[in-house]
Amino acid sequence: MRVGILGAGGIAVEMAKTISGLKDVESYAIASRDREKAEAFAKEWGFEKAYGSYPDMLSDEKVDLVYIAVPHSHHYKWTIEALNAGRNVLCEKAFAANTREAEEMIRLAEEKKLLLTEAIWTRYMPSRGIINDLIDSGEIGKVVTVASNLGYRIDMNERMVKPELAGGCLLDLTVYTLNFSSMILGNDIKRMEASMVPTETGVDGQDTVMLEYSDGTMASMFTTMYALTDRRGLIAGTEGFITVQNINNPQRITVYEPDRTSYSIRKDIEVPPEITGYEYEVLACKKALDEGRIECDEMPHSETITIMKQMDEIRRQFGIVFPFEKK
Repeated sequence: MRVGILGAGGIAVEMAKTISGLKDVESYAIASRDREKAEAFAKEWGFEKAYGSYPDMLSDEKVDLVYIAVPHSHHYKWTIEALNAGRNVLCEKAFAANTREAEEMIRLAEEKKLLLTEAIWTRYMPSRGIINDLIDSGEIGKVVTVASNLGYRIDMNERMVKPELAGGCLLDLTVYTLNFSSMILGNDIKRMEASMVPTETGVDGQDTVMLEYSDGTMASMFTTMYALTDRRGLIAGTEGFITVQNINNPQRITVYEPDRTSYSIRKDIEVPPEITGYEYEVLACKKALDEGRIECDEMPHSETITIMKQMDEIRRQFGIVFPFEKK
C-alpha cells in the first residue's frame, strides 16, 4: 500500500515515522504548499515523491491511500478533493468541523466506493480491546460511571486558537474524551451539559462535559489547552474500578479491588509496545482495502457521524460558530 501524506507539519512527521516501521506499507509521496519543504521531508523520511501542491499529489495514480494531515478547517476540502481524484482517504481527527461536512464527505466516499475513515487512533489500538475484554468479563461488575481528562500546554499553537482554523479544545482534545466514553458506554445519551472558558480569540480553551445515559450511567470529562494533566481515564463499576494511564495513548491499564481504603491492585496490564501508535489505523486501512471495504470496523462511518453530532451539540451550548460556517 503506497501512502501519500497531504500536509507536512508535525503530525505528518509522526505518520512518516510510523510508515517507515511497517512492512507492506510504502512511504510514497508527500505534498506541501512549499515545494522545498516537501523535498526536505521526502529526503529525511525516504519518500519517493515530493509535491509542491496538494492537487499534484492527488493526481498521482500510484497513491493508494491519502493521509489528510492539515488543520481541522481544511479536512472537508481536501478529503472531498482526494475522493474526487479517486483516492482512498485516512482523515485526521476531528474528522470535520461539523456534521454537515462529515456527512458530505462520507456520502461522496460511498458514491465513489472509496475507503474513508477517521484517524482517531485510540479506536484502533490494542488497548481498546483490552479494556473492553475486562469490562465484558465482569471484572469490575456493572459499569456505572466513566471519567476522563486530557490536557496539554498547546495554547501557543496557531491552529489551536484561531477560529478560522476551527481551533479550540473541542475538536482537538475533547474529541478524545468523548470517544473514550463512547467506547465504554455507547451513545444512548439522555442529557448533555457542557461549559467552557474561552480564549482571547473566542474559541474554547478549557472544556467540561457531562453525559447522562438512558440506562442511568454517567460520563464526565475535562480538557484544557493551558496545562498538562495526568490524562487519566477512570471506569468505575459495582465490583471494582479500572484506571487507564493516558487516554490519548494508553500505556497501562490497572484493575483495582472494591476496597474503600487500600485500593489493592487486582490486575496491572502494560499495553504492547508500538512504533508511534498510528500503525494500527494504517494497518486497519490496508486490511479494509485488501478486503474491498470502504470503512474500517474500528471506526465505521456511523460512529464518526455520531461523535460529530455530539461535538456540534457541545459547540451549540458553547455558543461558538466558526467564521466559515457563517456563509
